[in-house]
Amino acid sequence: MRWEKIELSSRLREALDGKKSPGRKGGIFGPGKRWGHSCNAVKGGKFLYVFGGYGKDNCQTNDVHVFDTVRQTWSKPMVKGIPPSPRDSHSCTTVGNSLFVFGGTDGKTPLKDLHILDTSSNTWMTPSVVGEGPEAREGHSAALIGKRLFIFGGCGKSWNGSTEVYYNDLYILDTETFMWKHALTSGTPPSARDSHTCSSWMNKIIVVGGEDASDYYLSDVHILDTDTLVWRELYTSGQVLPPRAGHSTVAFGKNLFVFGGFTNARNLYDDLHMLNVESGIWTKVIATGQGPSARFSVAGDCLDPQKGLIVFIGGCNNELEALDDMYYLHTDLSVENGQDEEGQEKFSLRKELQKKCQEQYVPASLPIISKDVPKLGVMPDMSQPMPLPCFKEGKN
Repeated sequence: MRWEKIELSSRLREALDGKKSPGRKGGIFGPGKRWGHSCNAVKGGKFLYVFGGYGKDNCQTNDVHVFDTVRQTWSKPMVKGIPPSPRDSHSCTTVGNSLFVFGGTDGKTPLKDLHILDTSSNTWMTPSVVGEGPEAREGHSAALIGKRLFIFGGCGKSWNGSTEVYYNDLYILDTETFMWKHALTSGTPPSARDSHTCSSWMNKIIVVGGEDASDYYLSDVHILDTDTLVWRELYTSGQVLPPRAGHSTVAFGKNLFVFGGFTNARNLYDDLHMLNVESGIWTKVIATGQGPSARFSVAGDCLDPQKGLIVFIGGCNNELEALDDMYYLHTDLSVENGQDEEGQEKFSLRKELQKKCQEQYVPASLPIISKDVPKLGVMPDMSQPMPLPCFKEGKN
């Protein structure tokens, strides 16, 4: 297995210094430093879409950046339609050539809206949904099986907004009819948690790790049979994954690759583990080349299932600073024995980061939409990108 750092920073610096026109090859600005964003490969891995997150100007964003994996250039497309509000810690799932964005947080309030980006035309739409959908939440997970989108877990707020509420509920969205259903499951479900991951394999979804309401970090693995809606815990062996939250998991068939995350005492990970879901065996993988530094809230996806190519971008370091670097992982495995990290004093890094964001949060003044723009549900064809609201740092 081999890491490859995608060197774009020098090109971007030249563009910023005026040495290259942003319109010339290699000079297009990337998404910049951010965490809590999403990245999704579309059209056979030819393009990588990065949406949302927190970082620039200490605020959430709703912009879209596209990486051409063949030319290795960034672009910021002129997106039509009414975009989602700025957010981080949402889910974004590839459904054909569309991206389904659900939930997240604006920095202060969890969200429960659903938006779809058609990447063929770069047009946002807000579908009219029916049925019982999830409560507002962030740090949840999503996985696609066939035409069904599964939403699991996450963290929201009580009815009066005074306390956090952790979920282990499961909702299913029919991606063709946009009907929500609250799934009634049986078996042994995962405990309530957020900042976990959920991956799909055959007719199953697999939940790994996360953080619960007691700031306890998890490494357990649960599998849901989506036909019977029965949960079971997968008892694992081998070089078992140390407990963590805020990691990224990318699936290649029965193999799950887990990178990064955080746990007690602001202990961030830069390790890489692989789980064989059939056998339940964990392997700690040592990859050659220059790999990413320790981080959490990093986005990742599979670019090429045939070649086993994974991409990771951005994230947050232990100084609570957003990152903008990008790495490919070529999955030729070399393995070395690894040891579990010892637990230290409990420390919720996610909550400290959330507190920092709230201290810097100032409500945005959303752009006024002209009365000439069609009403919600009708896609306006804007000749210019919609202005992005930005939160300036405010006093406590």
